[in-house]
Amino acid sequence: MIIVTGATGHLGHRITERLLARGVPADRVGVSVRDPRKAQALADRGVRVRRGSFTEAGSLADAFEGASQVLIVSVDKMGDEAVSQHRAAIDGAVAAGARRILYTSHMGAGASSRFQACRDHIATEEALRVSGVPFTSLRNGFYATSALQFLGHGLESGDVALPADGPVSWTAHADLADAAAAVLADEGRFDGPTPPLTAAQALTFADIAGIAADVTGRTVTRTTAPDDLFREQLTGGGVPAATADQLLGMFTASRAGEFAAVDPALATLLGREPTTLRTVLREQLSGPVGQ
Repeated sequence: MIIVTGATGHLGHRITERLLARGVPADRVGVSVRDPRKAQALADRGVRVRRGSFTEAGSLADAFEGASQVLIVSVDKMGDEAVSQHRAAIDGAVAAGARRILYTSHMGAGASSRFQACRDHIATEEALRVSGVPFTSLRNGFYATSALQFLGHGLESGDVALPADGPVSWTAHADLADAAAAVLADEGRFDGPTPPLTAAQALTFADIAGIAADVTGRTVTRTTAPDDLFREQLTGGGVPAATADQLLGMFTASRAGEFAAVDPALATLLGREPTTLRTVLREQLSGPVGQ
């Protein structure tokens, strides 16, 4: 049985749907979720739904029971808390007898990264290496939706004021879900980390502002906010200081070129070109359109 964690989240839900669309029988798919009520639609289709929390080892023993593969969707935390939860999930998968563990990592994962999440991902990958179970680390590109969140009110005000940045391979959730489902369905296709799973272009926020202006027909200008001012604005708006530092680290890392790589691996898995940021932005503003 293939177990997908976080199956009520943006990525986990899409991965589960793509597995079913690829013809994996529903009774061979299980999901581990914190609130099974939110996964009732999957249960109604024959998917095994069980409660599982990375902070409760006992719940994972039940949620991962009978697993052949476990896909661990990384948590939306950073630092020691994230790594600790990922290690608990790995331990649970090992205890359940899974023959392969998959993990949604990130391009640029490394101990010296300027972005905390990438340091967390490499620490998790090390835990996978020493687990004794074959693993696949899906080194996903940056979520395109994160770029749209950073645009924030800039689309309305016409001024995208953010720290200096560098090019980033912004990648659609749907494409990464398709890729994960393809790797799960073709067990063993990758051992260890994958190549970066990215869109075909790396874009700066100046590029994105230009795309936004073109899509909306409005003037959208990219201006540079000093790092300290950006941090002060975040903390002044109620963002914890540690979180503000982590968000700023994304810009520092992009300036160093940590997220500039593009690779054909995602296109190969999809059998088509990845979705562009222009398409994602247009969908967000205007509803679904063709790719």
